[in-house]
Order: sequence, then C-alpha cells, then structure tokens
Amino acid sequence: MTAHDLRSQLASLTTEAFRPELADIDRLPTLDIARLMNAEDAGVPAAVADQLPRISAAIDAVAARMTRGGRLIYAGAGTAGRLGVLDASECPPTFNTDPAQVVGLIAGGPEAMVTSVEGAEDSDELARADLDALKLTAEDSVVGVSASGRTPYAVGAVEHARAQGALTIGLACNEHSALAAAAEHGIEIVVGPELITGSTRLKAGTAQKLVLNMLSTITMIRLGKTYGNLMVDVRASNAKLRARSRRIVALATGAADPEIERALTESGGEVKTAILVLLADVDGPAAARLLEDSGGHLRAALARATG
Repeated sequence: MTAHDLRSQLASLTTEAFRPELADIDRLPTLDIARLMNAEDAGVPAAVADQLPRISAAIDAVAARMTRGGRLIYAGAGTAGRLGVLDASECPPTFNTDPAQVVGLIAGGPEAMVTSVEGAEDSDELARADLDALKLTAEDSVVGVSASGRTPYAVGAVEHARAQGALTIGLACNEHSALAAAAEHGIEIVVGPELITGSTRLKAGTAQKLVLNMLSTITMIRLGKTYGNLMVDVRASNAKLRARSRRIVALATGAADPEIERALTESGGEVKTAILVLLADVDGPAAARLLEDSGGHLRAALARATG
C-alpha cells in the first residue's frame, strides 16, 4: 500500500476524523478542556452497550473452549496491544490462572510495551510467527484488537488463527472493519472521532479496555473462578492479598476469625477450598477432591457435598 493509499484509508475512518469545532482547544482554560474530555468519555459505555449481544456470544464461545483446556490470546499493536497484555497479566493474581492460560501478544514483543517498535504493526507475517510460537490449537481463542480495525498485525493474527481452526474475535472501533470481517465474532465499538485527532488511546482505548474487562472477567465467572461476586480463586501472593483472602472467606461463610484461620491452614491457603471446608463441614483434602470432581466450580462442589 502506498503512502497516499494509506492516507486516504485513514481519512475515511471515524476514529481518525478531524473535528473543526475543537480546533482552538489549546486556547481554552484547563478546566474547560477537562470538562470536554469528561463529556467525551461519558458516551463510551453507551457505545459498548450497543454491542453487548455480540460481546456475550463471544464470551460464551471463549468459555466453552477454555473449559476444554483452550487459551485466551489477545493480539494487537500499540495501545491496543498494551491493553491486551495488561488484561492478560492481571488474570493470574485475580483468578489464579496459569500465566499461559491468558496471553497478550503485542506487535514488536515486550519492548513495544514501553517504546514504539517501528513497522511491527504493519506485519501480518509477524503475527503469524507470534501465534506459531505459542503452538496455537483449535481449542484456543484469539482476539485481534485494533481501534482502526485495519492494523495488519491484528488482522493477520485473526486470519491465521481462523485458518488453524481457533475461535476468532475482532475488536475494532470503526464500522465495516477488515478485522471484524475476518473474525468469527466481530465487535465494533463506534465511539466517534477523538478529542485529539487520531489519538485512539482516548475513547477508543477506553472502549477496548471495557470490552477486554468483560471478555476475561465474565469468562472467568463462567469457568467457576468466582463465587457470587467474590474472587475465590485469588492468589494470596502479598500481604494485601492474604488479608483479602481472609475477608473473602469471611464474606462467603460468616465464620469467625479462628474458624477461618483453621480452614485456610487445612486448605493450604486456597480460598475456595477453605470456603468449602466451612460451608460443607468437610476437611481440607475432602474439599479439594469435591472441587476437583466439580471442575473447580464451588457451587457445584457444595451441591455435591450437601446433596
């Protein structure tokens, strides 16, 4: 594609549109600019709401594959790639997932998290190589993320994953995007032109973050990683999380502190197991077996124990 062709393509995108009414924004008082930005951001949740049926269908498809051992893999460049890496990196401490279970790929590799890697986003070959390095399977789910919906790295990742039989999701912020068209599940969150022309780390980035939050969080709910709205699979890797673990057990069971300490000790610090110890009145090993037989779902294990 020539520079002229690319310029013409970008000019046609909603996310790249110029807003003449904001041409003097740099002359406004800071508070007025802040109010403008805040008003712009307020419209993002409504744009996400328009796509909730598509988002929900994608989540159910991801959860079905992850139940069978598949992985959730994000692929993007620049801001979109960083958001995917961020979401993936937060799953182990929040849901006690294996780091290899939810993966974020960014064009240009880890270096691109903090600096621009020139040309990386333009390479669909790089996307294929990154997925091949993960030994992609048909049980995996690949989410291409791109505000424009045309980024070669994201589109290439989805096209390659689909050819391998993996589930594919394309998350873009423009209608009729190549990314959504390439994927089995296309999600287009149209938030409109940015306050600063083409700066898609703003509304588009916020929209992508909201959708990625849903994809990972609701998938983990479906996988039994929560009990109600409690993070019962939280990994107690620091003092704050150890205190949170005790609080979660208390909220789930209503037990007193000595009982909670006993249950956590019996369970090797595993919150979900400790809750089952207290609610089902079983010992730690029995609770662990019940959870294993129930695929890690605490409600199902409780039903087995009390049924």
